[in-house]
Amino acid sequence: MKNFKESKKPGKLFVLSAPSGAGKTTLCKEMLERFSQLSFSVSHTTRAPRKGEVHGRDYFFIDRQSFESGIERALWVEWALVHGNYYGTSRSFVNSTLEKGGSLILDIDVQGAKQIVAAFPGAVTVFIMAPDLVTLERRLRGRGTDSEEVIRQRLENAEQEIMQRDWYTHVIVNDDLAISIETLKAIFEGELA
Repeated sequence: MKNFKESKKPGKLFVLSAPSGAGKTTLCKEMLERFSQLSFSVSHTTRAPRKGEVHGRDYFFIDRQSFESGIERALWVEWALVHGNYYGTSRSFVNSTLEKGGSLILDIDVQGAKQIVAAFPGAVTVFIMAPDLVTLERRLRGRGTDSEEVIRQRLENAEQEIMQRDWYTHVIVNDDLAISIETLKAIFEGELA
């Protein structure tokens, strides 16, 4: 986590959701580079690390028993079971960061976003989407990291997620990355001012 100047004013919570391949990770990275008071909330997961992922940077990789124990003890401000693996955000980390005046960006799915807003009604929600499913499929295939079965599952999930976009405060269609960056930057500037 970045070092930020502690403030008496609580920080802001930003929630970004998107189907796989919409460009959410790229947009998150761009915002983190532009706003010094903004940190990325690293989620916990029970899935195995992918090539190049680092514990504590990309995710906190924990075993299923530890995660389920965290559910019982209400340690997660949001959590979900996705494709057989748990993902969740630490309640204590979010609370302590916001109380100290730091702002957080969470990269989570629709299900998690709704849990965050229930706990933090002032959270700023942004849904990122590709211009259409054909473009989304092309992006997923272009990654070269997923099997045909995984791509099909991601596209099915994308349709369900896109149907919930109107629930979000802001929706950005990521057709042109430079324009999407500027649009998201304007949202963050307005909220952090």
